[in-house]
Amino acid sequence: MTNIRHTPVAPTRTQLLATGGEIDAHRHDDHQIVYAGRGVLAVTTGSGSWVAPGNRAIWVPAGTVHAHQAHGELELHLVGLPATDNPLGLDVPTVLAVRPLLRELIIAYTRTPDADSPERTRLRAVLLDQLRASPQQPMHLPAPAAPVLSALCGILQADPADNRTLAELGRHVGASDRTLSRLFRSDLGMTFPQWRTQLRLQHALVLLAEKEPVTAVAHRCGWSSASAFIDVFRRAFGHTPGSHAAD
Repeated sequence: MTNIRHTPVAPTRTQLLATGGEIDAHRHDDHQIVYAGRGVLAVTTGSGSWVAPGNRAIWVPAGTVHAHQAHGELELHLVGLPATDNPLGLDVPTVLAVRPLLRELIIAYTRTPDADSPERTRLRAVLLDQLRASPQQPMHLPAPAAPVLSALCGILQADPADNRTLAELGRHVGASDRTLSRLFRSDLGMTFPQWRTQLRLQHALVLLAEKEPVTAVAHRCGWSSASAFIDVFRRAFGHTPGSHAAD
């Protein structure tokens, strides 16, 4: 990757992005917490993508080249932390659960980023405490390296509703389902069904942010029924897609 923007200090601020808006690839010498107070945020790196709704934040470690994209009207909250402040000891991008208190702390801390007061110091200390208590969420969609796997994943990314089996897709890309199954485990650290479900959930978040009806989202993402989609979505995110779309 060439001409990557280098902004040494990760900013702390609130920023509004229109749907489809982007922040191009860049890196910081600091860690950064990226949170969508409204809308859905996608963060992409060389190793894959992370999509976070309003009850998730993304931890971006210092030095990670990353780009942002907005889905829906995005209210973006950025918290920069020195490389020495790593409350969870994470060295890879990670999705974190954001409980109501942490949400309010992030919003308050990014509302007045230039303030320098004892109150703000205490606010930051509580924010870090809440981060330490934030469960990590398996919302990473890893990017394949093997060419045959990249071709297969590209087919499904273009159409998440494609319901072909691994064997059928394998015939299309010229590999056996046994070879592909092994590659999914070794290259991506998950099974083919797990990867496809993750892809569909990320695509569903994007469509919901763009105000698509729940039934249409279920169909476009490949679920056999709206109820099947709602069940998987609730288990992944802790609430129904209908309540998410209303946020």
